[in-house]
Amino acid sequence: MIDPRRLRVLRALADHGTVTAAARALHLTPSAVSQQLAALESEVGHDLLRRRGRRVSLTPAGELLVRHANAVAAELERAQAMLAAFDAGETGRVEVGSFASAITQVVAPALAELRVRAPGVVLRVRDVEGHASVPLLLDGEIDLAITEEYRLRTDDRRLTRFPLYTEPFDVVLPPAHPLGGRAEVDLGDLADEDWVVTLPGNPVRDVVELACEQAGFAPRIAHASDDFSAIGALVRAGAGVALVPRSAVRGVPVRGAAPLRRVVAAVRAGSEDHPLIKLVREALHHPAGTYSDS
Repeated sequence: MIDPRRLRVLRALADHGTVTAAARALHLTPSAVSQQLAALESEVGHDLLRRRGRRVSLTPAGELLVRHANAVAAELERAQAMLAAFDAGETGRVEVGSFASAITQVVAPALAELRVRAPGVVLRVRDVEGHASVPLLLDGEIDLAITEEYRLRTDDRRLTRFPLYTEPFDVVLPPAHPLGGRAEVDLGDLADEDWVVTLPGNPVRDVVELACEQAGFAPRIAHASDDFSAIGALVRAGAGVALVPRSAVRGVPVRGAAPLRRVVAAVRAGSEDHPLIKLVREALHHPAGTYSDS
């Protein structure tokens, strides 16, 4: 008989790549994780890991078992959701991870609505960049992640996602910039400018670099921050130009097809029908449905 608790350890190792990182995610010691994995290998009678220095990778048997572990985890989430559905009361806590502008755009209005419509539901909000919220979701640290669609693997069956809103990116220019009076700006006209961008790993930076590449140049990066208010302040100080989501800093529209950010809510597969999560999703869709990208 396979111990499902050990399957959770194997899933964490597959997600995080090292025993130390898996232990941190599971709030265990590295030695405890190693012991659990050794016991699991003994249970199934197969080597599940290849060890290469500090890092490990899954053997074919390990990959097969992880696929089944993911299916087991989803079924357990569904069982929990069905049990919760028996409880007609709307009481409980939901942990939400979201990047800052989506907190302003949809999470805060949803929280205000829930306080009136379902006062027994406590929404706990964590400010976390979209690319960092999905690991927290998979590790069980949060119940719902708001992130950018293009940061999610479309074949990841551990997640169920729901569209929230789509917004364009705008060009942000210093006050005295010669292009500041235009109704639209061609990105190609900014090829020789200094740029203020987000930090490496932030999905917004990926969008900016791809948009500039499609316009025929690589941005000359002078400053970087993940705080859009800081980016706006740097641009106003004349430090460079920026391309940011419209809800973060309003700027000048891009001429032609503007880069877009598609924002989604993601939950662990199987938990989408949990009554508390359904309440939160419905509340999120109300302010999201009023968003205009024009």
